[in-house]
Amino acid sequence: MKDIVRAIGVLGAVVLPASGSCLAAGLPDTPLDRARVLLAVQQLEITLLTHPSATLALEDWCATHHMADRPVVVARKMTLAAPDPVPERVRADLGASATQPIRHRQVQLVCGTHVLSVADNWYVPDRLTADMNTALDGTDAAFGHVVAPLHFSRDRLEFTRLWSPWPGGPQGAGGVITPPAAIVRQRAVLRDTHGQPFSEVVETYTDQTLAFMPMADADYAH
Repeated sequence: MKDIVRAIGVLGAVVLPASGSCLAAGLPDTPLDRARVLLAVQQLEITLLTHPSATLALEDWCATHHMADRPVVVARKMTLAAPDPVPERVRADLGASATQPIRHRQVQLVCGTHVLSVADNWYVPDRLTADMNTALDGTDAAFGHVVAPLHFSRDRLEFTRLWSPWPGGPQGAGGVITPPAAIVRQRAVLRDTHGQPFSEVVETYTDQTLAFMPMADADYAH
């Protein structure tokens, strides 16, 4: 799959988990194994593109590839440095005035032991219910679960593959395939059933989305 849109830039400071946990057993750096990893990246992109909620997309991905006993995605809230000004582009995308409150929430989306994504989320609290705001402020619940009653849709602004395993280095060079920490990024505006934007998200998907690959390698041997 080709990149749909080139990223213009990343909103917010994204802190990714350390790379190296993915493909820890080491798929050999061969054309066949690079093709397998490329197929997995393409499947991840399709999963993301066919779900309005990143949370549900990652739960589907986690369940399909048996990455946790309970394929439930939880949000691990991260500490943001203060002050935290809202980018002007976010206000424009959300149709918010210069004085309208906008909150910023940064989380790691985790399934089992795997940090699958780091998400920056700017949202207009006045456009959510009181219960939703309480959950977002006081719990580690994933944003997609909290706002699910809005039956929201996703208006994608950017979708970028940050890394591709193909074509790789010279054939026969040896070694193992080592993805970087960030492999896919998307930016989107979330809209409620009336079309009103209430959130802008930047989601960076990590190499840990491919952590199932050493197990998958055994399947290809048959």
